[in-house]
Amino acid sequence: MLANSSIQFLQHLDKNNSKEWFDKNRKAYEDCKADFAALVNEVIKETSKKDPSIAHLSAKECVFRINRDVRFSKNKAPYKTNMGASINSGGKKALTAGYYFHFEPGGKSFVGGGLYMAEADKMKKIRQEIDYNWPEFQKLLKHKNFKQQYGDLDRSEGMALVREPKGYEKENPAIEYLKLKSWIALSPIADKELTEKQLVKTIAKAFEALQPLILFLNRALED
Repeated sequence: MLANSSIQFLQHLDKNNSKEWFDKNRKAYEDCKADFAALVNEVIKETSKKDPSIAHLSAKECVFRINRDVRFSKNKAPYKTNMGASINSGGKKALTAGYYFHFEPGGKSFVGGGLYMAEADKMKKIRQEIDYNWPEFQKLLKHKNFKQQYGDLDRSEGMALVREPKGYEKENPAIEYLKLKSWIALSPIADKELTEKQLVKTIAKAFEALQPLILFLNRALED
């Protein structure tokens, strides 16, 4: 579970996103950071019971910095109003599929994962794997655990090509998944769940439902 003080810190940061305010409230930030790291370590420990490939990780290797890169953004707010952790066997900088937890009060928290905005060569490999193994891919998306937790892969704006990718026909039964540029699934976490004792198990259960997709995507990248 997360502390109420962690939720309050991010809520206040959302309304006071400046270096001056942040410096004055650095102790509250450090407490929030430690609270989130402790949760991530517990999630890694629980999830590694089903996925030993992440057992070696620690929160330090997974949690993103709160500072924003504002160099190419119109939004010059210096800090993110969330905390995120990419739990990937290769760490947060790995370019393979993995799990993700996003902590942001105001109904914006979620759990999920997959492969986000893959590079061109990785997209080609994944599309080929889906095309060659469509029955297997379709089966894992239709599995009751995945369906109950996620419904389907994310198809929000910008996630897919408008037309079919080069080399694939419109009639291909997997075409809607071959059009994707990211293969991710997301499931919301309500604010009230953030402070519940079972939060670690809630996240780990969601990761377990996602594991077959992670394995499929990373298998494609290994070929």
